[in-house]
This record gives sequence, structure tokens and C-alpha cells, in this order.
Amino acid sequence: MSSEKLIVGNINGVFGVQGWVKIFSHTDPRKNILNYSPWWINCKGEWQQVKLIDSKVQQGGKTLVAKLENVDDRDVAREYMGCEIAIENSQLQRSDDEFLWVDLIGCEVQLQDGTKIGNVKDLIETGAHDVLRVTGEHNELIPFVMDEYIVSVDIANKKIVVDWELEDEQEELKVLEDRQ
Repeated sequence: MSSEKLIVGNINGVFGVQGWVKIFSHTDPRKNILNYSPWWINCKGEWQQVKLIDSKVQQGGKTLVAKLENVDDRDVAREYMGCEIAIENSQLQRSDDEFLWVDLIGCEVQLQDGTKIGNVKDLIETGAHDVLRVTGEHNELIPFVMDEYIVSVDIANKKIVVDWELEDEQEELKVLEDRQ
């Protein structure tokens, strides 16, 4: 696949005898995964493009099922159990001020005065708010709270400006020495 894959769910079971599969979705709301086609399915370590023929929301919205092209019986559907489902980044329609976690990975993080902190290694989901893990010249955990710690995000230029106070490493060493 030429563009970046975004994992949006996985196949977690079979449904009926005509080749339908049960879907576990990472999208919010969960049923949004059914809006994308084609899917890329990672089966036995290889990505293959699969067209979504039909889909349904079952049992009060709790179970998602899908019919995939060329999957016409339960035995073939069973081969897809446990496989990841991805879409191409280009399938997502976002406005200029919208972005995904994957868009933030690798962005350079700077203070407002232009001091480089490092680059976003990954994000941590804490429940209250997400946290940027920044590694490089400084290693920092920065809460991803817009207009409080995050001043601006420029995905096109891979740059995030933050309002953050760096820990003074020399001061930390002095505190540790004083304790000994």
C-alpha cells in the first residue's frame, strides 16, 4: 500500500454461514468503520485490499458485521479472524485544524521562544487528557491541552509550539546532592 495505513479495527469473529464477519472497531462512534471501503486487512502478515460489500449494526448497536468481497462462506470468513483492519490516511476527510494522533508523531516540539524540546515519540491516553511523550534534547511528558499547554499545531510543517517550563536539570542534580 502506497500511503500510510491507519488501523481502525479488527475482525473478531464470524457471523452466520454466508461469509459475514464480526468487527471490533476503534473508530468513534464505533459504526464509523463501516463507512470506509476499501479496507486493508492484515492476514498472515500480508496486507490485502478488500472491498466492503455490505454491513449491518446488530443487537442494539453493539455488534458490527460486514460482508467482504469474495468471502462467501463461514470457512473462508474464519481465515480472517484476528486480522487487523486498516484504511489509507487519504480516505479520511479532515479540515485543516483536525488531526489524528498519527499526524502528531514525529512533530518537532518547540517552546514559544523557539527553543527546541524534541520530537513527539508517541501519545499516552490517560483518561483525563492525552499526553505527548517528547524525546530529544529534553525528555518531557506534556499534556495535550489546547490553549493551556499546546499553543499551536502545524501538521503541514510538523511543528507543535507549547507553553511549557523545562525542568532545570542542574537544579534537579543539586536537590539530589543536597539529600545525600
